[in-house]
Amino acid sequence: MRLLFHYLQDMKVLITGATGMIGSLVLKSCLDSEQINEVIIIGRRNIGFTHPKLVEVLHKDFKDYSNLEEHFKDVDIAHFCLGVYTGQVNNDLFKEITVDIPKAFIDMLKNHSPLCSFCFLSGAGADPKEKSRVSFARFKGMAENHLLAADFPSTTIFRPGYIYPVEKRKEPNLSYRIFRKMYPLMKLFGQNASIESTQLAKAMFKAGFGKNQSRILENREIINTFA
Repeated sequence: MRLLFHYLQDMKVLITGATGMIGSLVLKSCLDSEQINEVIIIGRRNIGFTHPKLVEVLHKDFKDYSNLEEHFKDVDIAHFCLGVYTGQVNNDLFKEITVDIPKAFIDMLKNHSPLCSFCFLSGAGADPKEKSRVSFARFKGMAENHLLAADFPSTTIFRPGYIYPVEKRKEPNLSYRIFRKMYPLMKLFGQNASIESTQLAKAMFKAGFGKNQSRILENREIINTFA
């Protein structure tokens, strides 16, 4: 029991995408948790604050982590929250961000922390057959398949629908400004249509502590599993 207690009080977490809507909320939960001793974030820009548990690593090439090996060692929980909105970049860059970058992250983590618990932010409609004509669905399916093939002892893939930003923000495009205004109506379409940012972040944080389970959670399952 003493060894177990020590383990639960001395966990190391690795996060990428910590400046984004969901990643920033996951980061806050990790920093507030008494079970977590160290939180490493890898990002392109400064997070804007410091914390005794926080190790911030600024990095440019997210397809190459060879000079960051030390930060991938002895990781207990990894949260991959990095992504880009559809339409923000051209298709080639969209694939790089959605497929190539997570692959490089997964491979490095598998090499140095093969027993970690991995939480991956995907999206509704991801196509595991990788044949969809919709780039988002096809690319997310590719990334999911690569993660599942890595065979971490505990993997949770999250496929949220529309994510309603609880905290005010500048919406990335016109579609998201419309979605935000229509959110009360979208809730009428049931639990598969949408989820609040705080709900999703809470679910990802909790899932990191799960052991010996691999699962893909659609929007409804995310809401009900971690309610």
